Amino acid sequence: MAQEWLCAVAKDEDVALDFSPSARCWLVTNETMLAIHCQDLTKYYGSTVALREANLEVRPGEVFGFLGPNGAGKTTFIRCLLGMIRPNKGELRVFGHCARHESVTVRSLTGYLPGELRLDESLTARQALNFFRRMRSQRVSHNRIESLSERLRLKLDEPIQNLSKGNKQKVGIVQALMHEPPLLVLDEPTSGLDPLMQQEALNLIREAKERGTSVFLSSHQLSETQHASDRVAMIRDGLVVESGVTKDLLQRRVKRVRIRLEKPVQEDYFNDEEGLRLCSQQNGTEFLLEVDGNISALLRKLTNLSVTAFEMEPDTLDDVFFKHYQECHK
Repeated sequence: MAQEWLCAVAKDEDVALDFSPSARCWLVTNETMLAIHCQDLTKYYGSTVALREANLEVRPGEVFGFLGPNGAGKTTFIRCLLGMIRPNKGELRVFGHCARHESVTVRSLTGYLPGELRLDESLTARQALNFFRRMRSQRVSHNRIESLSERLRLKLDEPIQNLSKGNKQKVGIVQALMHEPPLLVLDEPTSGLDPLMQQEALNLIREAKERGTSVFLSSHQLSETQHASDRVAMIRDGLVVESGVTKDLLQRRVKRVRIRLEKPVQEDYFNDEEGLRLCSQQNGTEFLLEVDGNISALLRKLTNLSVTAFEMEPDTLDDVFFKHYQECHK
């Protein structure tokens, strides 16, 4: 019966729904207040610890990447943030509002894309989005829905049951962005999208940031998080193990460098310099090295040599990320 009622409501253009308190359905937030403040957040499922005293902060107007593989605690954190489940201890606030005791207010400030999106497949994409529009007290114009759908190449009058996984994901992206909330919580936003639409989705996130929106981007796609995020945190087995400015984390990573010399040198030529490690060499002229931190030590060693090729792997969060997981499973 509930499914039939929701379907009827969604198809009726004259019905309006308002699940937010009338006096608090949209709040003006203090620009200096943290978008998300999390302190010592802990969540148990029986004897399993899903979150272990997690600490992080998301500032107003920034894109914050939240990295971790499946089962690391990302979704549990989001569910605590939106008041879907209650933590065992710790503090979690959104623009100063307690996620546990003011969950309706928190949701009114948030646009949320879940990692596993479920939609009523008897509706068209347009009907589903109109339903979400009425849930948001009709704060969204039809033009806004049309514009977002056009950019993502979403066919609004196609039944959802006929849509591919990627096109269903587009419906989720539109419903999260369409009311221009001060906080976006996006769980694997580009999942199922082709490369062109992945880029368009990231463009929409950047534009939201330019309007002052704070974005909490949960993902295991390291490349998209690296390019989209101002700061990142990495979670492992429920524990936040690394956080900081994205470019600072990249500078601290171990770099791999391939070098070819015109004339051979001794095999141990690079071993006496701190921060350099020889991975492999061939004929004393081709070397694969790992550089920990700044490459100035390596450049000093190359000063008096004739270098015919020098190739450094591009900066990526992959090494930082996998370093923690290799340490975890040793």
